[in-house]
Amino acid sequence: MANAKFYGTGRRKKSIARVYLVPGTGNITINKRDINEYLGLETLKLIVRQPLVATETVDKFDVLVNVRGGGTTGQAGAIRHGISRALLQADADYRPVLKKAGFLTRDPRMKERKKYGLKAARRAPQFSKR
Repeated sequence: MANAKFYGTGRRKKSIARVYLVPGTGNITINKRDINEYLGLETLKLIVRQPLVATETVDKFDVLVNVRGGGTTGQAGAIRHGISRALLQADADYRPVLKKAGFLTRDPRMKERKKYGLKAARRAPQFSKR
C-alpha cells in the first residue's frame, strides 16, 4: 500500500461522484475545494464521513472527489456511496460493516417524469365545476 490509490464510483439521483482514496491524514477534497468550503451544512459533511467513521479509517485516507450533477444533498449521498465502494477496494474486510449500515446500496429513488395532460409528474390542472 506504498503508492496505492483506491477508486469508487458513487451515484445518487442525478449526481455522479468519482472518489479516490489515497493513504494520508484524513483530508477530504471535493472538486479541488475543502469539504468545509464545498458543503455548507454540517449534516451533509456528516453524511460524507459516515463510511470512514463506520470503518474507523477517518485518519488513514485522504479522499479526493470529482462530483457533478444534482444538488448538494444528492452529491453528498453520491460521495458517501463512492467512498464506501473505494473502501471495499482498499480492504474487503470492511464489507459486512458497510453492508449492515446500508452504504453499499445504490438509492434507486429518482425524479419522476412529467406526464402529458398534467402540470408536473402527478400535479393535475386545477378543477372547476363551472
